[in-house]
Amino acid sequence: MRRGFWVALGLGAGATGAVLASRWARRQANKVKPTTLAREAKGSLLDFSKLVSESIEEGKRAMEARERELRAELDAAEDPPEPDEPSAA
Repeated sequence: MRRGFWVALGLGAGATGAVLASRWARRQANKVKPTTLAREAKGSLLDFSKLVSESIEEGKRAMEARERELRAELDAAEDPPEPDEPSAA
């Protein structure tokens, strides 16, 4: 009785291990297929290009805002102050 239990337990554990190992191996093989790698690379490249274009747009907006600030400071420095009242001299 004891021996039969352990044999059955060993066979069950071995079969379960073999099924899990074959599933894992199949998933790993699918991950390195050329088509899968190409699809992942394409997706990564598209994400990267989107990130770069968003960064460029944000940089342009910041540059334009800073230019407006500098022009406003320059205009304020160039305008002579107007006299309040003419002197009666």
